[in-house]
Amino acid sequence: MLIELSHIQRLYRSDEVETTALQDIDLQIETGEFVAIMGPSGCGKSTLLNILGTIDRPTSGSYRFGTQELTAMNEAELAKFRREHLGYVFQSFNLIDELTIEENIELALIYREMPKSERRARVAHAVDHVGIAHRARHYPSQLSGGQQQRAAIARAIVGQPSLILADEPTGNLDTDNGAQVMDILQRLNDEGATIIMVTHSPSHADLARRRIDMLDGQVVVSVRNAI
Repeated sequence: MLIELSHIQRLYRSDEVETTALQDIDLQIETGEFVAIMGPSGCGKSTLLNILGTIDRPTSGSYRFGTQELTAMNEAELAKFRREHLGYVFQSFNLIDELTIEENIELALIYREMPKSERRARVAHAVDHVGIAHRARHYPSQLSGGQQQRAAIARAIVGQPSLILADEPTGNLDTDNGAQVMDILQRLNDEGATIIMVTHSPSHADLARRRIDMLDGQVVVSVRNAI
């Protein structure tokens, strides 16, 4: 078992209002799964992804990752955990305009004690793996949206993470580029990567191995797709 969430709740409080974003979430993710999370806006799927990515903390409940209880970690420990175990793919790519594509990707490795030669070898393998080796020395503004998202995927995988978290990875792409990104994610999963993806696209959710539907901060359906 890679991930086990037990009785996860997330409350947001202000002086006058208390909002429940997640309520009593129980969820298990096996190593090597490709899970798509769907639901209407405001259902809690992004909050759940943020908790899985340790960007946000649950108000209560348990989050076990392998043998580690993440809710017991302090911020420094969580930052180290993210560097070593997680890769992120965002809807808006989040590339740094002033850096080349290979520099953007290498940035994910800078804070590891790794020789420069190994970093460069990993970057070269990552850009080749997603089909943009010929664009590695270009800047993000010189790439199409689809190429930028491939670069973002390369940045996510260059550290060889235990888990890839993808937040609407095709949301800013046209149909053809979205299909290419999904092909890459499926190939990575076939190679053993564990992927959790938030999406609004039913057709893309159907390409995952399991679909989770959320409503009002709860998991209402979890079904395995016929892949």
